[in-house]
Amino acid sequence: MAKRFRRLRLFVALALSLALVGTLGACGGKTQAPASSETPGTHAPSAGKAEGQIQITDAANRAVTLSAPARRVVAIGPGALRLVTYVDGMESVVGVEQIEKGASPGKTYGYPFKDEIQSLPVIGQGGPDTQPNVEKIVEVKPDVIFAAQPSDAKGADDLQAKTGVPVIVLSYGPLGTLDKPLYTSIQNIGKALGKEKRAQEVVDFIEKTTADLKQRTKDVPDGQKPAVYVGGLGFKGAHGITSTQKNFPPFALTHAKNVAAALDKDVVPDLDREKLVEWNPDIIFLDLGNLKLVTDDYQKNAQFYQSLKAVKDKKVYGLYPFNFYATNVETALWDAYIVGKVLYPEKFQDVDLTRKGEEIYVAFFGEGGRGIPAELERAYGKAGAPIDLSKPAGQQNESGK
Repeated sequence: MAKRFRRLRLFVALALSLALVGTLGACGGKTQAPASSETPGTHAPSAGKAEGQIQITDAANRAVTLSAPARRVVAIGPGALRLVTYVDGMESVVGVEQIEKGASPGKTYGYPFKDEIQSLPVIGQGGPDTQPNVEKIVEVKPDVIFAAQPSDAKGADDLQAKTGVPVIVLSYGPLGTLDKPLYTSIQNIGKALGKEKRAQEVVDFIEKTTADLKQRTKDVPDGQKPAVYVGGLGFKGAHGITSTQKNFPPFALTHAKNVAAALDKDVVPDLDREKLVEWNPDIIFLDLGNLKLVTDDYQKNAQFYQSLKAVKDKKVYGLYPFNFYATNVETALWDAYIVGKVLYPEKFQDVDLTRKGEEIYVAFFGEGGRGIPAELERAYGKAGAPIDLSKPAGQQNESGK
């Protein structure tokens, strides 16, 4: 009897030991991560990425965490919606600013997505220096807010707190540059939408295109470069010939000799006319969006214009406007090829400008972008063609329309 009892105790002890080993083995496997107490978009360091989470560092250096790819988004502030369209994200947009509904030939993404934009509810007024409409944004129930404005961490955190929606700040970088801040913002949109591959395609295309432009012109000696000037640039409004830029992207990408490179500030909307006479550039480019201001001014100040070498030599050319609610990156690239073709025809002799324009717009917008070059020419005339300032703006390049 005692022997049987000892065997029973041994059996029970063995069973308990096996059960304990099994329990310890289970505890030694994959540990379920505790729920994060961090609010998406705060600056607190993350303890680790939970499975399925998307972690993004935005343009304001804020850590933003999404539980899954966003299916409903809004884009607010200058240029935010444009970047979303680059990443094929229009299908996820559930509301737009009122400013996006206004027709403008210079806002190129409005061509392929006109119907979608017009059909969406309004989430605020939009425009430079305006405040987001929290109530309207919340009504459309977005998963993510892409914001070019507010652009600072505090403003983005405040908007996130008021809406309860993760805010991802976007940036084009300094005006006149196509570089890392722009690329990172495009890639962040791709991460948030689960479209990383598409976002990288866009970044790769920009890098490939800018590299081609720079490669074609890098060996042109400075002594063989004509002195150039760009006028009529729009900066928060329309301006005439005295509106120029130190770091004008189409000039920078083609190594052009920009006479405005000597300026202290990058953007100068009201250059002293005497300075332009002093520089006396060989070639002048004008933003076709503001050409009427220049031709009207010519009628009042013909003597000033006729004192300029470029005007006397009939070397004034038009470019398409690319600054409209931030930068139309694709139009800036096309303008760079137009500049290159005018300044260094031998370096761009293989480039058909119409086909190059179609290639660029298709790369950014898909097949819906193929007709944009024709739309721009219809609206503004033919960029790269000579301009006769003595004629009204509406009579320029009529043979090219």
